Amino acid sequence: MRGYFVTGIGTGIGKTIVSTILTEALEADYWKPIQAGNLDDTDTDFVLNNLSNDNSKVHPEQYRLTTPASPHFAAEVDGVRLALEDFSLPETDRTLIVEGAGGLMVPINEKDLIIDLILHLELPVILVSGIYLGSINHTLLSYDVLRNRNVYIAGIVFNGPPNPSTESIILKHTNLPVILRVNDEEVLNAEVILRYAAEVSLVK
Repeated sequence: MRGYFVTGIGTGIGKTIVSTILTEALEADYWKPIQAGNLDDTDTDFVLNNLSNDNSKVHPEQYRLTTPASPHFAAEVDGVRLALEDFSLPETDRTLIVEGAGGLMVPINEKDLIIDLILHLELPVILVSGIYLGSINHTLLSYDVLRNRNVYIAGIVFNGPPNPSTESIILKHTNLPVILRVNDEEVLNAEVILRYAAEVSLVK
């Protein structure tokens, strides 16, 4: 099995949208290990409701935590402890898209961070970068953290209004391949996901 771990340079950066597009483009399976809060309208629900192909399987979350907060705190509220050794990839013969929670340095317990979960699952990363004031700094910091921990980065996705200056300086300092550019969309539905899926530059 092959797969990718979709992480972002921060929270609310568009990981779920990008994960849905990648799942559609590769006719892959999808899995979000940790959902913290919004249990009536989860990221998994969004993916499930916006896929057009009949091959992808959306796997249930391993942890569904009630509080919309950092996983370590949300787990504490629910009386649960998240431990790296308890996480294992769902079995599938298809490519697997795994969506993280927040950014790389988000804690899942008192010791381990999302980047430790990435290393535990042994998956290459797709990094989602936003286009906003400060995103260059956040992207380059995320890149350095991944490289310093010897995590393979398959490529980068830019999410937001096009900004050639921001994109070019990030690419100059990282030399990452661009997998996709996602613009701001007034409506996000299966038709939009399908349109972007056709633009994904990633080997199936």
